[in-house]
Amino acid sequence: MPEARVTLAAIAGAHGIGGEVRLKLFAQNAESLNRHGTVAVGAREMTLKSVKPSGGGAIARFAEIGDRTAAEALRGELVTVPRSALPPLDEGEYYHVDLIGLPCESAEGETLGTVVAVENFGAGDILEIETRGGKRSMVPFREGIADLFKGRIVVDPLFLT
Repeated sequence: MPEARVTLAAIAGAHGIGGEVRLKLFAQNAESLNRHGTVAVGAREMTLKSVKPSGGGAIARFAEIGDRTAAEALRGELVTVPRSALPPLDEGEYYHVDLIGLPCESAEGETLGTVVAVENFGAGDILEIETRGGKRSMVPFREGIADLFKGRIVVDPLFLT
């Protein structure tokens, strides 16, 4: 089974005439992309020559892309790396990708649902949890409300309404 890939950015379009692209970042910042020499852009492996911050996103240059036409053809493609290429985490840290798919339970062990997405609108992480009945709820990922515990999320059921 191939290793899971993590999406770091999406290509929003071309930038200038020299082959640079505008990125919508899903990574922490533009600098965090610079540690990756090779990334997948869609189905193609590409060499990342440079990434620099720009507004709320970034501008990137790939060795394989030399002009605006080639850069514009990449619009909408995802920039991914293998999960193993991400830096190791300290105790208590997590990557959003590792939370997606985790089971959610009450403190008593009752199955409540599954994490289907993680969002952060500036005030902290929010888990989107889909219940067994298919209903989705946004729950703050905060101690006492939703806790990561031994490979599952322990959730206060009152937040799933």
